[in-house]
Amino acid sequence: MSGHIAYRTGAVRYQVTDVDRAVDFYTQHLGFDAAHRGGPAFASVVNGNLTVFLSGPGSSGARQLPDGSPQTPGGFNRIVLEVDDLDAAITELRRADVAFRNAVQMGPGGRQIQITDPDGNPIEIFEAAAVKQSAD
Repeated sequence: MSGHIAYRTGAVRYQVTDVDRAVDFYTQHLGFDAAHRGGPAFASVVNGNLTVFLSGPGSSGARQLPDGSPQTPGGFNRIVLEVDDLDAAITELRRADVAFRNAVQMGPGGRQIQITDPDGNPIEIFEAAAVKQSAD
């Protein structure tokens, strides 16, 4: 296609204060694999088709914005990790002393709860609602 840029899935970038600690969290508690290390300031972790860039102090992805605003961890946008058994995931995460942001929320699409990584970046753990089969 002439004149069109072909976009593809890239990654989610989270700002972190300690790259090693962030890599440990994602690999030990959420099933990610370490993918790339760019010195002490950057790493990426992968789980299936999801890549998370972990940008520490000094990385190009953590530099101040043109107006001088710092890029800091946290916020409300988040990655969503799907599980088959939310209760089992919650039990495992509580045993690991992972920080929770809220209680389980239920809606028409399923149930979810939010946790945070060590820098306060939100992660949603989601269990889809069972799909009811109609009788033919």
